[in-house]
Amino acid sequence: MTKMIVVCAGDANVRFDRDYYANEHFKLAKSCWAEHGLQSAEAYFPYAENGEWKSIGVYTFSSEQGVHDALASPKTQQVMDDVKNFTDAPVVMRSLFTTF
Repeated sequence: MTKMIVVCAGDANVRFDRDYYANEHFKLAKSCWAEHGLQSAEAYFPYAENGEWKSIGVYTFSSEQGVHDALASPKTQQVMDDVKNFTDAPVVMRSLFTTF
């Protein structure tokens, strides 16, 4: 099992629609990446008085290769094009986490 963590960050003026992200965007990601082993997607919304992180998305894949295959898939463009529907965050970071 491998987890891809996606963080959206920005200042207090950044728009972020939590409901759309957790419901609509995740549905789209699942439909595009299920064939590559996406098993689940979870949304976390951190809070810190001066924090810049707007969201943390945890996408669980059956394998690390599945993450790479999903990101290389032509369907990934649909997932990326959808980002504008829930945020205008200037920073989106991706990291890969595996069990050890």
